Amino acid sequence: MPGFRHVVRCSACGQLATEDIGFNSRCSKCGAELHSCAQCVSFDPGSRFECSQPVTERVSPKNTRNGCTFFSARTTVERETTTPRNNDARKAFDDLFNF
Repeated sequence: MPGFRHVVRCSACGQLATEDIGFNSRCSKCGAELHSCAQCVSFDPGSRFECSQPVTERVSPKNTRNGCTFFSARTTVERETTTPRNNDARKAFDDLFNF
């Protein structure tokens, strides 16, 4: 039975990031700033100032670093899937036909 895990991914490229995002954190793959509105759990394009927290002014642009005190990294739940790797083609063939 597959398990589940909580992960933080870069909003720009999807690379896994650590859950403890600091003010100067950057994505290890694309270099995007991670302490930004686009990475925050409170980011809501349908809300006033695009934030579900009581902010007094709009932060713009949403994908650059900001000093918002409400910032909390957005985590998602993903299914852990693993597939057995079989590097031996002959063994895979034999297993297929039960030889």
